[in-house]
Amino acid sequence: MCRNIKTLFNFEPPATGDEITASALQYVRKVSGFRQPSQINQAAFETAVAEITQITQQLLDSLSTNAAPRNRETEAAKARARNAKRFS
Repeated sequence: MCRNIKTLFNFEPPATGDEITASALQYVRKVSGFRQPSQINQAAFETAVAEITQITQQLLDSLSTNAAPRNRETEAAKARARNAKRFS
């Protein structure tokens, strides 16, 4: 799994459209092997990002949980602590 794709479910506030699109873009980049596709592949690349964004939004809208929503700041602090330990 691409390390840049973040968990988007069960956060307060919920994931934004931009966050979902960024995750879809990272997924398509990983699967295709292209950071920036050639002009001939641009349309297919953009279509894939748009469709995955839509499907991801549908998934997030249909999921439910009894767990309390996670706090973005707390999760970011945990990630920074993990990175500091890993790279220090």
